[in-house]
Amino acid sequence: MSIVKIPPVLRQAVDGERTVEAPGATVGEVLTNLCRAHPAVGAQILTPEGELHRYVNVYVNDEDARLLQWTDTPVGGGDTLLILPAMAGGAG
Repeated sequence: MSIVKIPPVLRQAVDGERTVEAPGATVGEVLTNLCRAHPAVGAQILTPEGELHRYVNVYVNDEDARLLQWTDTPVGGGDTLLILPAMAGGAG
């Protein structure tokens, strides 16, 4: 199982946990299983078609998954994924 670090903005969706474990052989499988176990996470990071929103960044062991194989990036037990939704806003 991979460890998924949950940013503060998503912690309410996982009962306040900072990290959760999720099974899967690829980033996509881990995220799919995370969203199945915690549907409120999926509502925040997935499009209605089930794809990751373009503003969601995923890091595997501190490396940007987009620079690897994105959702096809292989992961193994003990790998750490970090989900980082981009923040927007500010003074107008």
